Amino acid sequence: MENIILVVHLILAICLIGVVLLQRSEGGGLGLGGGGGGGVMSGRQAATALGKLTWAFAIAFLATSITLTIIAAQNSAGSSVLDRIGGGPATEAGDSPALPPASDLLPPISGDAPLLPPRAD
Repeated sequence: MENIILVVHLILAICLIGVVLLQRSEGGGLGLGGGGGGGVMSGRQAATALGKLTWAFAIAFLATSITLTIIAAQNSAGSSVLDRIGGGPATEAGDSPALPPASDLLPPISGDAPLLPPRAD
């Protein structure tokens, strides 16, 4: 079910991007306003139809977003990221968590560093 909603969500996102790009710029910032040539629909009717289509896609997009959020919350209820990776539950107070030794976490001391061979320039 989640995969179906996710596919619908992606299709809605692509359609919403397409409809927004098809709309005529009101400010004419790029100068590509589309002229006043006649077509099947006049300028105002096309703007109204594309506006309604934009609103419909936007509402459907938000609905699928909320639905996916609810499904994700239900799937993760009662589990932790640490439980999924095998970290187990948190330790009691006073117990030390299983950490690697400090020597593995620190860089080597200068005396422990390997010697570099001489450079042949």
